[in-house]
Amino acid sequence: MNNAVHIVLDDTAMAAAGQGNILASRLIHRAHAESDWFLYAPACALVEADRARPGTAEHLASLPGITVLDLDLAAALAIARHKTWAAAHSHHAAQPTPDRPDGAIIATTTPHRWAGEPVRVLDLTP
Repeated sequence: MNNAVHIVLDDTAMAAAGQGNILASRLIHRAHAESDWFLYAPACALVEADRARPGTAEHLASLPGITVLDLDLAAALAIARHKTWAAAHSHHAAQPTPDRPDGAIIATTTPHRWAGEPVRVLDLTP
């Protein structure tokens, strides 16, 4: 049985981590300290987080527990169908893959953004 936890940080979660959000900090710590916790930063969301809070991208990309997800062709095609690149790349990253058959949870400080979307959400609002 695979008990791995896969979490995608959206741009609001990344910005919150840069502002000292305790829940985001705990996720980052667990992803670094526990072998079955995985934290992902979609590149497009990372760009938006850095626009909102300069320095966020460099800081998060340097953390050992975070995997930055590149914008590949499948992600680019998914982005074309959404309003913002950040939300689209996060949504795409949360979808099931062979490595993550159950998909991933989207961590966010704006859970209402994901209402009606077929994704699981982790509210990081303190």
